[in-house]
Amino acid sequence: MAHNKGSNRNGSGKPVPNNKTAYNRTTQGKKNAGKGTVGKSAGGKGTGRGTAKSGLIFVISLILIGALVITLAIVFLKDSGSSSLKDLPNYTEIKGDYTAEGLKYEKQPHLGEPSAKVKVIEFADFKCPACKKWEETYMPQLQKDFIDTGKIELFFTNFAFIDRDSIMAASAGEAVAAQSNEKFWEFKSKLYAHQGDETKIWATPEFLLDFVKKNINGIDYDRFASDLKSHAYMLPVKEDFKTAGYYGVNGTPQFMVNGELLPSSSYEELAAAIEAQLAEVGGQ
Repeated sequence: MAHNKGSNRNGSGKPVPNNKTAYNRTTQGKKNAGKGTVGKSAGGKGTGRGTAKSGLIFVISLILIGALVITLAIVFLKDSGSSSLKDLPNYTEIKGDYTAEGLKYEKQPHLGEPSAKVKVIEFADFKCPACKKWEETYMPQLQKDFIDTGKIELFFTNFAFIDRDSIMAASAGEAVAAQSNEKFWEFKSKLYAHQGDETKIWATPEFLLDFVKKNINGIDYDRFASDLKSHAYMLPVKEDFKTAGYYGVNGTPQFMVNGELLPSSSYEELAAAIEAQLAEVGGQ
């Protein structure tokens, strides 16, 4: 027993420090020292937590601001689109009776001799860049080779499918044709020359009114303006579209020769089809 008691005292009789307790104190002190230096502010609160909290608030603020900007952009674009489409009806909004069956030559603008035994129909959209190119590149040749020579009679049928202003441009053409068949062909050629970007809404009522006033003389402009604004010729445009679809038209420009739809818009193919029909019907 004496040996055990003596083992806890030094020579002066004072207790020897307990190593286990000292080690624990030192370790705890080191831990606290680390926390005091890094994890505590002068006031005893955690600066790390404060910094993290501030960063989180900043990130959330950025997200909210970004969401607000995106929302405003969507609203702006929606309003802009709605504004550009104002007064431009789609086909479901055009009401009235019509029939899609039957090639209605008598209703279409025509060019050439009515006595010609070969009837050619051009299906086109005034917004179509390929139609514009065909008009400028091949129409003069078709006129020279087959129309002026009395071999064919050419008819124009709307296939307004690109956008809602395609329908508006087509109705403007119908309004001009209702006054003058000859002036329609002038309208057709000049409108292609003034064609806008296919991806944008450009054939608006305002554009068409201004275009006709400046470029098409010899018609009653006030009547044209009234017909355009009242959508007087929207139903014939819809009938054209449905009729073309009924006979298999699926793009523009496309041509039909004596009731046979050609698979492409190649001038060589069109000329060959015309010549074949002329030979069959005994034309010149």
